[in-house]
Amino acid sequence: MAIVKMAKVLVVSHRSEGSDLLEALQQAGIVEILDAGRAVIGKESSDLQTQGGRPRDLEEMHARLDRAVRFLGQYNQEKTSLFAPLKPIERSRYAEVVSGSEALSVLAKAETAQSEMDRLATECENLQATLDMLIPWLDLEIPVEEIGQLSQARCWTGTIPSQHADQARQKLAEPGAVVQTVGTAGNRSACLIVALNEIADEVQKVLRTMEFEAVSFEGMTGTVSALITEHRERLERARRQRQEQEAKAAALSEHLLKLKILFDHYHNLVSRETARGCAPATEQAVIFEGWVKDKNYAELEMIVGRFGASSVGRTEIAEGEEKPVEIENSHRVRPFEVITRLYGMPHTSDVDPTVFLAPFFALFFGICLTDAAYGIVMIGFMWWLLKKIKGDAKFFKMMLVCSVTTVVAGALTGGWCGDAIQLFFPSLNGIREAVMWFDPLEEPMHFFVISLVLGYLQIIFGIAVAFWHRWKCGDTKEAIFDHGTWFVWLNSLAIFGLAKAGLLPAFLGTVFGIVAIVPAIGIVLFSEREGGWGARIGMGCYNVFSTVFYVGDVLSYIRLMALGMVTAGFGMAINSIVQKVMELGVLGWILGALIFVGGHIFNIANSCLSAFVHSMRLQFVEFFTKFLQGGGREFAPLRKEYKHIQVDE
Repeated sequence: MAIVKMAKVLVVSHRSEGSDLLEALQQAGIVEILDAGRAVIGKESSDLQTQGGRPRDLEEMHARLDRAVRFLGQYNQEKTSLFAPLKPIERSRYAEVVSGSEALSVLAKAETAQSEMDRLATECENLQATLDMLIPWLDLEIPVEEIGQLSQARCWTGTIPSQHADQARQKLAEPGAVVQTVGTAGNRSACLIVALNEIADEVQKVLRTMEFEAVSFEGMTGTVSALITEHRERLERARRQRQEQEAKAAALSEHLLKLKILFDHYHNLVSRETARGCAPATEQAVIFEGWVKDKNYAELEMIVGRFGASSVGRTEIAEGEEKPVEIENSHRVRPFEVITRLYGMPHTSDVDPTVFLAPFFALFFGICLTDAAYGIVMIGFMWWLLKKIKGDAKFFKMMLVCSVTTVVAGALTGGWCGDAIQLFFPSLNGIREAVMWFDPLEEPMHFFVISLVLGYLQIIFGIAVAFWHRWKCGDTKEAIFDHGTWFVWLNSLAIFGLAKAGLLPAFLGTVFGIVAIVPAIGIVLFSEREGGWGARIGMGCYNVFSTVFYVGDVLSYIRLMALGMVTAGFGMAINSIVQKVMELGVLGWILGALIFVGGHIFNIANSCLSAFVHSMRLQFVEFFTKFLQGGGREFAPLRKEYKHIQVDE
């Protein structure tokens, strides 16, 4: 339950060993390498320069492989498992593909096939567009090259909306033009318009008002029927050629795995060479400045020690330099790192919030569902997923814990698929009532109070965490005046209020009413510790007034009750529908079973989403703000990453 201690390191290597050393570091995946822009030594030593920046030739090859993998992936019949998306590859097989030339040959053939298919696709589109243009002119008997070869007249070819054809003919007849309709296509008519040269301008003006779209036969010879036949033959030939290329692509797709291996190899090679190219260097040496977990420093020394012309040592952290942040927790708490990482890494001066949020998040999630049957279904589903899934399964482990709290919360509130037990299994109602604490629909105030109490406890706990952490770090004043005073003040007010409401003995109200004066004075005088006393007291009074904001924070937890009751209410609505449908007889029983299963599965999915989002919101907005600064930069070591394969060592 801690932020990992980091060590700043400096690795110096002869240029001849730089690439091999980086590969060893990348294989280990324990060192974050800083580029020249972030490396302190590069800023302090003006004579150091980078080795060349980005490896553009490698990036180009990486991009080519990516395009080829996506292209051949369309024709590959092998399906990737949702639970194991990475293909396991033996190290020897990986080395064989990377060092051989077969994958590069497949890449070249794939690029040729893709280029040819793109060309043929464009050709097919153009031929089809030309055919669509020619078809309305099928009845035109004269060769198209003879259209417009008139000395005393001008000819227009184009289309006019069919509903305007008669009107166009009348308007064009006024200046003396002749309109001949050749054919139709959709809602437009193909027309041939002829007029003497003297009235051509006037006819042109009329055409502009009639939505006339000109059609050009430029570059074509022969009759339209002959042109249509020719273009259809060319289109059919282009389609056959494209099918042949698709067949070649399908055959090449059998070698897709080789391209995927080479893609992942170049992906790691690009990241490694980018790190090398951006590192400060002299004529003979390259300097890698970076970060390593303090516990991994000995391993780093062993790795560098294998290279005779390289050395490693710790270095001082520069003033104002930002440390990377990594968190580590026990296996019980580690799944809840998902929530912390969604929020962002804590600041280096913060405390890792994962261990503190874990019980609250799991409890709040269960309360939002409050249905034991839903929890049991979720436990079974998560258990099955964990057996199937490969890779990082922290999220599903977290959801398994939340499923358990859902069962507990549901049993205590009597939720079993809504009111399914009362309606369909009344003989089990005695067992349900024996373990039930209260029914939220009959006693909603119980749920209301529980939600507020849990909210108050989490907020107070957040203030206590802040006090403990600042005190542990030696910030005594901040611990006392920014957190300790608020802890005493809020608890004193809470006890005073409960006593006045008759829920606690009256003398406690008197005692804690007096006690509350002390932290109030502390907040007024010392919560603001900069500037003149007038400004400090003014801000202190405002801070005391901001107690109302804590009331708003506590009220936010009413969403726990609201979501729990919505889940129960929706389940009851499903059961009510099922009960009505079952009255129809045998068919009703079958249909009712389908509605019951489908409806409750939908309710589980919808309620889980709501429970996750709102429980997370309570952590981020109400809890974290009491003790967490946030904004840390996540530790990003240079490591090998695979998108398509998993190398089996």
